[in-house]
Amino acid sequence: MKKIIVLGGAGDMGSRAVEDLAGAPDIERVTVADRNLAAASKLAAKLRGSVASLDAKSVDATDHEALVATMRGYDVAASALGPFYRFEAPLIRAAIEAGVDYASICDDYSAAEAALELDEAAREAGRTVITGLGTSPGLSNLLIRYLGREMDPIRRADVYVYQPLNAGGGQAVIKHMLYIISGKVTAWRGGKRVMVRACSEERTVEFPRFGRIKTWNMGHAEPVTVPRFIPDVEECSFFMGFGRGSALFIQPARWGLFGSDRRIDWTARLFAPIERLTAGQVPAPGALRVDVWGEVDGVEAHRTACGVGKMREATALSLSVGTQMLARRELSVAAGGVYAPEACFDPAPFVAAMRAKGVEAFEDAAMTRPLA
Repeated sequence: MKKIIVLGGAGDMGSRAVEDLAGAPDIERVTVADRNLAAASKLAAKLRGSVASLDAKSVDATDHEALVATMRGYDVAASALGPFYRFEAPLIRAAIEAGVDYASICDDYSAAEAALELDEAAREAGRTVITGLGTSPGLSNLLIRYLGREMDPIRRADVYVYQPLNAGGGQAVIKHMLYIISGKVTAWRGGKRVMVRACSEERTVEFPRFGRIKTWNMGHAEPVTVPRFIPDVEECSFFMGFGRGSALFIQPARWGLFGSDRRIDWTARLFAPIERLTAGQVPAPGALRVDVWGEVDGVEAHRTACGVGKMREATALSLSVGTQMLARRELSVAAGGVYAPEACFDPAPFVAAMRAKGVEAFEDAAMTRPLA
């Protein structure tokens, strides 16, 4: 029986991961760790009677010694604590020192790069770290591996996300959005890492249910990890669109108005009253599309996977499924280290587990052909 601590566990996505983990048959205890101890305690009390026992702890992500002490004694520390460009590397260091495995929904490109720099430390400590275990990155990376399983080689992978501005997620999501549309961001072109100005490229993409949506290049983890763990990939890009209201952010980002932590924090505070006004509304669903190109028996091939869902649900369930597989050591790697999902999970059982929880992928935008 396993013990799991969920960092940021009282937040929007962390709380959904806690709910799912609490019902898992082979988990003995789930600890809700959050800066807001009252909210963490309330969630733990609400879920009493679940398969796992629950408790709550206060956590300060800026206090390394306290983090280490809080994580020690668990099998896996699962993190939904953002923004990850600030917290991912410190949390990984704390997990390694505490002697626990670690998984997170980290989606920032720079945080993914910083996480991978800790690979040697994780290997020396015999700890497994999985960064980018949400919907995108996470499920998107595994779909790339899944779609390309018969391709030799995989040449190109594009990830597209439609996330409407009323998709929920709280201030951490707002800060993440402002961060990935600012400055130069990582892309993989011509078999090498390049830095491209965010929102300098646009593509109109067909999404399931929502039709054609304008998207822009932004800073995400897929172009960082996919070429590292699928070495034949020559091109990997990430594009996202917000639909109605995009102009409120895209043009100011091009002007450089969100180009520092201070400006990001100020803008997030500016939008906080609007967020509170919509707090009682049901978050709108978004969509994911993954396209992969390669060769099958020497012939060029192209496959697509796409689906529709709510950000909180799909992201949290990906974290929960991956955390459970990590705790059970259902991995395709034996050694410790820092990995992305495409490097350490067999995509087939992961996709099957997500399907069993209601997160379905399709081979066509009309959603008539479930992913085989």
